[in-house]
Amino acid sequence: MGEGTTVIYCGIDWAEHTHDVALVNDAGELLAKRHITDDAAGYKILLDLLAEYGDTEETPIPVAIETSRGLLVAVLRQGQRQVFAINPMAAARYRDRHSVSRKKSDPGDALVLANILRTDMHAHRTLPNDSDLGRAIAVLARAQQDATWNRQMMANQLRSLLREYYPAALDAFATWTNGLCRPEARELLKAAPTPTRAAKLSRSQVQAALKRAGRKRGIEAEADRIREVFRADWAHQPPLVEDALGKQMLALLLQLEAACTAASELAKAVEETFPQHPDAEIILSFPGLGVQLGARVLAEIGDDHARFTDARGLKAYAGASPITRASGKKSSITRRRIKNDRLNHAGYLWAFSAPNRSPGAKAHYRRRRDEHGDWHAAALRNLFNRLLGQLYHCIQDHEMFDEQAAFPAQLTVAA
Repeated sequence: MGEGTTVIYCGIDWAEHTHDVALVNDAGELLAKRHITDDAAGYKILLDLLAEYGDTEETPIPVAIETSRGLLVAVLRQGQRQVFAINPMAAARYRDRHSVSRKKSDPGDALVLANILRTDMHAHRTLPNDSDLGRAIAVLARAQQDATWNRQMMANQLRSLLREYYPAALDAFATWTNGLCRPEARELLKAAPTPTRAAKLSRSQVQAALKRAGRKRGIEAEADRIREVFRADWAHQPPLVEDALGKQMLALLLQLEAACTAASELAKAVEETFPQHPDAEIILSFPGLGVQLGARVLAEIGDDHARFTDARGLKAYAGASPITRASGKKSSITRRRIKNDRLNHAGYLWAFSAPNRSPGAKAHYRRRRDEHGDWHAAALRNLFNRLLGQLYHCIQDHEMFDEQAAFPAQLTVAA
């Protein structure tokens, strides 16, 4: 890159509307700086600037930026360019190396990012070279995960409100899986937003609400049970307060319905896209991983098989492996707090489900509880650590999960 043996490094301080760009050579000299807009014209200025200083398709100039998403990153990732997503906290530490006054400016931050590559490029990792299909699955799986969390948050808010004035509804829906998120519950709350109106519902009105929700069987028996709950003796708020709370509940119900619809539509999109991936069959062969959870795992580990040098790197990234802190005569082994939270959450659900499908996983979990004295969460984390290592090797070797090879000692003890 550049002329002769000169190496050029680029740093970009990203912002919502504009970006600051800095180019330095291997001696740390500032060669150029630009202020560009976040549009096609700004991207062209950036690419022309890089080309002016020797950027070619064969030898592109490496770029450091504080984000891994967006159109600017997509433009920079075209071809063989190395793009480094630098954590803002790490960039802040590097800033203190050049100034003790803690002054900060966008052009200065771009220069700091360029110097990070100049001095410590070997200590940072480039963005993974995931396929377009893998990145599309990541978008859908993360969106579905966010929609699921949002749905649960809205359901919790609605449950808290109903507890204040409408406990009969909570009692009526308590036997249903997913409770307030079910369409039957939402239809009944629309028909009767207050306990006074719920007590006046006729059998035919309750049955009609259940049918609108899509229920096909047991409608009559379920309608009788719900009417019996609604007509029981419950405490009431004053009429005016009850009506006001009912209107507030209907407003929350609209938000819950939108969250349920979004989660359902995104789940369908994941079901259509994830099985098309070459690694999907391997991931789905593992106990406890279905389409939705498997897609979340793939979304976070990616399909760039060279991203992690070994299974230990993947385990540390997921927060599954413990971390050791030692100083002098003191040492402690604790769980990781700096990790990929999405992958760690998916791993908890994976380890929670795996013992129901795998005798070896169940025996491993029991051994951690009984012999090592682990708490439930610690035992699941240890099981996730083991399953993640097995997944890494299966994907690298293009092999399916094998129960006998995965848990030979546990199966022998269990037998």
